[in-house]
Amino acid sequence: MAPSVIQGYKKLSKDDQDILVKKLGSGTTGKRKAKGSNGAAAKKVKAEETEEEKKLKEQSKLVWKIRDELSKSMENSDLKELLLANDQDIPSGESALLDRLSDGMAFGALQRCPECKHGQLFYRSDGYHCSGNLTEWTKCIYTTREPKRKKWIIPDDLKEEVPFLKKFKSKVAARVFSAAHVAAASESTDSFSSSSRADEKKPLHHVKVVLGKTTKSKAEMTKAIEKLGGTVASKVDSTVACVISSKEDVQKMSKKIKDAKAADVHVVSEDFVTDVEKGGAALLIMQKSIASWGSDPHSRIATVEEKPSKSKSKSKYEEMESGTKKLKMMVKGGAAVDPDSGIEHSAHVLEDKGKVYNAVLGLVDLVRGTNSYYKLQVLEADKGNRWYVFRAWGRVGTTVGGNKLETFHSRQGALEQFLNLYEEKTGNEFGTKNFVKYPKRFYPLDIDYGQEEEDLQKLKIKPGSKSTLAREVQEIIQMIFDIESMKKAMVEFEIDLKKMPLGKLSRKQIESAYSVLTELNGILTGERSATRILDASNRFYTLIPHDFGMKKPPMLDNEEVIKAKTTMLDNLLEIEVAYNLLKSGDDGEGKDPIDAHYEKLKCKMEVVEKASDEFAMVQEYVKNTHAKTHSHYTLEVEELFKIAREGEASRYRPFQQLHNRQLLWHGSRVTNYAGILSQGLRIAPPEAPVTGYMFGKGLYFADMVSKSANYCATSTASPTGLLLLCEVALGNMYERKHAEYVSKLPKGMHSTKGLGATGPDPGATKTLPNGTQVPIGHGVPSGVSGSSLLYNEYIVYDVAQVEMKYLIRMKFNYKSLW
Repeated sequence: MAPSVIQGYKKLSKDDQDILVKKLGSGTTGKRKAKGSNGAAAKKVKAEETEEEKKLKEQSKLVWKIRDELSKSMENSDLKELLLANDQDIPSGESALLDRLSDGMAFGALQRCPECKHGQLFYRSDGYHCSGNLTEWTKCIYTTREPKRKKWIIPDDLKEEVPFLKKFKSKVAARVFSAAHVAAASESTDSFSSSSRADEKKPLHHVKVVLGKTTKSKAEMTKAIEKLGGTVASKVDSTVACVISSKEDVQKMSKKIKDAKAADVHVVSEDFVTDVEKGGAALLIMQKSIASWGSDPHSRIATVEEKPSKSKSKSKYEEMESGTKKLKMMVKGGAAVDPDSGIEHSAHVLEDKGKVYNAVLGLVDLVRGTNSYYKLQVLEADKGNRWYVFRAWGRVGTTVGGNKLETFHSRQGALEQFLNLYEEKTGNEFGTKNFVKYPKRFYPLDIDYGQEEEDLQKLKIKPGSKSTLAREVQEIIQMIFDIESMKKAMVEFEIDLKKMPLGKLSRKQIESAYSVLTELNGILTGERSATRILDASNRFYTLIPHDFGMKKPPMLDNEEVIKAKTTMLDNLLEIEVAYNLLKSGDDGEGKDPIDAHYEKLKCKMEVVEKASDEFAMVQEYVKNTHAKTHSHYTLEVEELFKIAREGEASRYRPFQQLHNRQLLWHGSRVTNYAGILSQGLRIAPPEAPVTGYMFGKGLYFADMVSKSANYCATSTASPTGLLLLCEVALGNMYERKHAEYVSKLPKGMHSTKGLGATGPDPGATKTLPNGTQVPIGHGVPSGVSGSSLLYNEYIVYDVAQVEMKYLIRMKFNYKSLW
C-alpha cells in the first residue's frame, strides 16, 4: 500500500511525508511499468534532484529522531518546561509542542523577532514567521529563512530524568528549505505577496504611456516601463498619462506630439522613467513636462483606490441611501434599536444609572483583509418583564455577516451576557474611561444614527417661504448647507457613513488621522518598513472608517495615496464646520431656516448687478484667464456676490499698506463654503503631513481662473461650482520654479510665488481705486524657462494677509467626449 493513501498523510509536512515514504516504502499504485520505459533517464532525473533531497532527508531524519525521543520519554509538562528554559512560547497541542522542540534542539533556540522585538518565530515550509504583533493594532509580518539562534539549554533536572537529554549535544545550524516550497510560497496570493498587490505598489501601476523619440531603444524603454508596472500604448488618447519624447520632437510637432496636444496629454522628458521609481507619477508628469499643454494627469491615472466614474459614484450613493432607508433606526431613549433584531417596535435599548447598554465595535486588519463590525445591545421590552441581548456581526459595506437575539427573564442575566461579550470582543470592561486597544480585538466606535440629521430635515417652516433675503442669496445658502451634498462628498471619499455619519465628524478625530498620515510620510521618506506602514494604515482606517465592500482596504504606502487622503481630511474638516453650524444655536421661532443659516455665517452677501462694471470686470477676468490646457469645459458666471466676513476687514487692515496686493482666485468644493464663509480661509493644521503642499502649508491662490476651478470638484452631473476672488497682500515674493517646502519664508519676504510657464499678460493688468491689481490679461508665455509649473501659484502663510471680496456662482459647461 502506498503511504499517500494513509489517513492524515496529506496533513503532514513534506519532510514528514518523505520520512514516512522512506520507512514504509513507496508502495504500489497498481500500474505496471511500461515496456521499454527509459529507466536510465529516470535515474538521471533522480541524480539531479539528489543533492537537495539528500540534505532535506538527513535534516528530516534528525528532526524526526528528536521528535520521536521526546514523544517517548517526556510528559507534556516536561516538554513545556524545556521550552520555557529556552525562552520559547508554548503553543497549544502536543504536536505543536514537539514541532517547536524538535526544531530548536536540531538547529538552536530561536531568538525573538527583530521587527516587533517580542514575537515568537515558528517554522513553516517556506521560512520562519513571527507570531507576534507589531502594535496593538497590527500583526507582525516578519519572515526569514535565516533566523538568529543560540545554543539549546537542557535544565539539569531534566538531564538526570531523561537519558536522551543527558546525551544530547547542542549546536547552532541553519535549516535547509525546499526550493519548491519557497517558490510556491512566493507565488501564493496572500495580501502582501499576490501579484495584484505587488503591481499596485509599483509606481506606474495603472499608468499608460506612449513612446515618442527617445535616446534609448523602444524595447529598452518598454521593458523599463513594464518593470515599474506601466503599460506602453501605440496611440495617444484621453486615457494616456503622458507621451515620453524629446524637446526636438516637440518642436517638430510629429504626429504623436500633435495627437498629444489634441488630447491635452503631457509630453515628458525621458528621465521621467528613472525619476518615477520613487513614486508620485502624477506630480512628476507635471514637473517633467516639456510641452505647454496638459490637463490634470490625476484624471488620466487610476490610482490605487480607483476613483469611481461619475455614474458609479452616483449609483454607490444611491445604494447607500437605499440601504439607509431599509435599515432606518428606531431611536428610543438614549440609542437606536437595530431593526435586524425584529423587536424595534416593542423594545428599547436599556439605560441604567446613566449607562446606555449599546456598543458598535470595529476591527480593521490589512494582513487578513478584515474590515469588520460587531454590534451589541441590551434591549428591554416596552411592556412586561423581558430582556434581550442582540448582537450582529459582518463585513463593512456588504451583506456578509449574521446576527443573534437571546431572550432573558431577568435584567441581571441580560446585563451579564452583554458585559461578558463586550469584554471578550475588546479585552476591556464596558464603560471604562481608559480603553486599551488589544491585538486582534475590536475597538469601540462612536455612532450616530442620524436622529439629529432627521430632526434638521423636519423643518416647521418651508425654507424660503418667509425669507427676507434676495433669491440669489437664498439659493447659495441652500447649496452650501445641503445635507445630501455633504453625504455625497463623503461617499466619494469611500467613507463608511454608517460608522462615521455627519453627526459624528469630530475635529479631534480628523486631526488624529492627519497625525497618522504625517507618520506614514516619515516612514516613506525614511527607512521603509512594511510592518510600520501596515500598522499606521490600520490605525488610519479605524479613525476614519471606510467602506470598501469586499475589496481589501488598500495600504497607504505611496505619496499619491497619502496626498489623496490628506485632501479628503481637508474636506472633512470643512464639512464638520458646516454641519456643526447647521445644528448649532436657536433658529428662532417663526424664522425662515434659510435666514437662520445665513445669520450663522456672519458673512454679509450682496448680489452684484449684472449690468455693473464690477460684474463686467469679473466676467472679463474669467474669459481671459481660462487656461488652454483646461479645455474640457468652459466657465459661465451665473451670479456674483460681494462678501464681507465679520471681523476680516479689521484683521486685514495692517496689510492694506503692503505693496503688491492682487485680486486672485481660490476654488473649493461647494460643501466647504459654509466653513470658508464663516471662518475664512484656513491653513492646514500642524498635524497634517507636508505631502501634497507644493510650497508648504499656506493659502494657495491663482491668477488663471481654470487652475482654481479645477479644485471645485464639479462634474457633468453636478456642474455648478463656487469660486472666490480674494484681495491678497503678497508684498515681496519668494519666487520658485520648482516645488519647495517652505516652513519659514526668507527674511524680507511676505509670500511665495511658483513661477509658471504661462500667466496673464502683465500689460493688461488693471488697478482698482484702492491700489489692488487685477491680472486680467489673456494667458501668454511668461518668459520663465526651466519651470516645472504650467501656471503661477501664489502662497501666503498668514491668514490675515487675505480678505475675501467676491463669491462667484459658476456654471461648468463640460464638452462631450464624443
